[in-house]
Amino acid sequence: MIRPQAARWFEILVARDDATAALEALAATGAVELEPREGVSMPALLAEVAPLVAAFAELAQRYHAYWPHAAATPRALPEPPAQALAGALAALLAWTADAEAPIRALQAALATRDELGRWQRILAQVPPATLDPVRLTGAGPLLRARVYSLPAGSDLAAMPPAPDDLLAARFTVDGAPHLIAVGTPDALAALALTVSAHKGRDEGLPPWLAADLAASGRELAARIGAAEREIAARRAEIAALSVTHEVPAALAVAQRLEWVLANVKALETTDLFCRITGWTSDPAGSRIAAALEGSAARGLVHFPPPPRRAHAPLLFANPWWARPYEIFTRALGMPTQDEADPSVLLAIAVPLMFGYMFGDVGQGAVLAVGGWALRRRHPIAKLVFAGGLAAIAFGFAFGSVFGLHILAPLWVQPLSDPLRVLVAPVVGGAVLLALGLVLGGIEAHWRHELPAWLVTGGPFLVAYVALLASLADSSALLVAAAALVAFCAGHAWVEGRATAALTAIAEFVERMVQLLINTLSFARVGAFALAHAGLGSAIAALTTAADSAWLTALVLVLGNALVLVLEAMVVSIQTTRLVLFEFFTRFLTAAGRPFRPLPPPPSLSPET
Repeated sequence: MIRPQAARWFEILVARDDATAALEALAATGAVELEPREGVSMPALLAEVAPLVAAFAELAQRYHAYWPHAAATPRALPEPPAQALAGALAALLAWTADAEAPIRALQAALATRDELGRWQRILAQVPPATLDPVRLTGAGPLLRARVYSLPAGSDLAAMPPAPDDLLAARFTVDGAPHLIAVGTPDALAALALTVSAHKGRDEGLPPWLAADLAASGRELAARIGAAEREIAARRAEIAALSVTHEVPAALAVAQRLEWVLANVKALETTDLFCRITGWTSDPAGSRIAAALEGSAARGLVHFPPPPRRAHAPLLFANPWWARPYEIFTRALGMPTQDEADPSVLLAIAVPLMFGYMFGDVGQGAVLAVGGWALRRRHPIAKLVFAGGLAAIAFGFAFGSVFGLHILAPLWVQPLSDPLRVLVAPVVGGAVLLALGLVLGGIEAHWRHELPAWLVTGGPFLVAYVALLASLADSSALLVAAAALVAFCAGHAWVEGRATAALTAIAEFVERMVQLLINTLSFARVGAFALAHAGLGSAIAALTTAADSAWLTALVLVLGNALVLVLEAMVVSIQTTRLVLFEFFTRFLTAAGRPFRPLPPPPSLSPET
């Protein structure tokens, strides 16, 4: 359970024409990582596809927004891949030739609709009491009216002031400052230059704007309606052309081969057969066999021993309740096959540290409820749920409910006995670090190096425990001294030279000092528990000082909300730091190869 498991090697012999269908079926399982056997390269049949895939990617960049989104049903490719893709490209190019004119008309209609919608918002936002743009359309012949705008996100104050010989009003539309002005053409031209210098533009006034507000509204609605009808007609025409030219089927072929080229780096093929090899996270192989059987591919799967030089990817092997805590190990990397996966220990230690620093019944309940509600959408919420439950338990131990000490503490009130609150997590941290040293011994056993660890790592562990015990009983220092002698003698025995005992002393001192400092680092758990209790006391004091019930409730709600937001982040960061930098350094290098499953093809991706 604490040792990563190697993925299982598989080999599939499939008819060459069904290779892409077989690959899609394997990818759908999410349990396959492809790896060709040594000396195998990309077959010529697929290598010829590369330039055609590049041509398809160029087409997709220009026209994908106008292609149908529904994926066609994957089908076999009886002809060579290059020939199949060439046919698909021919169909897409024929569609492009016929759809170019409707696409341009659609783009023009969309631009017209957007422009009309913008003017609709401008007319709704401009202050008519100052300058009514509808009435300004009748200005002339000596006067003109114009609208100017700055880029969206600019400050309204950044709009340059209008000269004294202009009437102007400022307003904002879609986050962009606007200015409407009326004056002589020369004055307006000068204002346009000033606006351009501020990266703005001259919007003018639309020619269809009438001098009557109601007539302008009717004209605007009619123009928007006509643009919408044009958009619908052009989209229907483009969709009909997609049916005529069988665009969905062509896209299915092109996208499948694009996916194969992107994810299959080598494939062993003959004139009739194709061999697909790699690793699976399904130890029984039942999912692969079922996927292959349920697809249109004709093939056989078997599970021989992996090639001699193959380096298997590794998989976590944790029970369901420990899997959320794999996130800590993944942050560092993947343990090697001879390293321990500490997720099971973290499933106990992490909630305890989090709950100790966040000990409050009410706040813990909020975290637990929120974590439970979000557990399916955000996997990390499962950690919040467990931490919330631990916070509830420590809340009873500390007698705290939403920062108020309205319960009799089952253990201690933090501010009344801060030393005990500080010492307890140090003891817990020492136990956790000692377990890390034990895991190092287990790893030595897996590497067949247990005898060497017993005479070096074992004495070091005994010395660490003895030094901690000496704080309560000074006679334990004798045990620590004996362990030091054994540590030095063990190094001399392992290295086969007496002088190694001298260098071992320096190693012992360096490692032990670092380990003791790491142990003291767990005092921060108690320090944050005291800080949390202090914030709770501040909230309680403010509620007592409030002179009304509603003010008391407001202080209680806002104070606890602030504590939940700030301390949840701080406590999470501190817990992560203790795990990664104090605990993991005892036994974990995380140099293993993680299992990376074959991504699903476009026809099976969620967005399609």
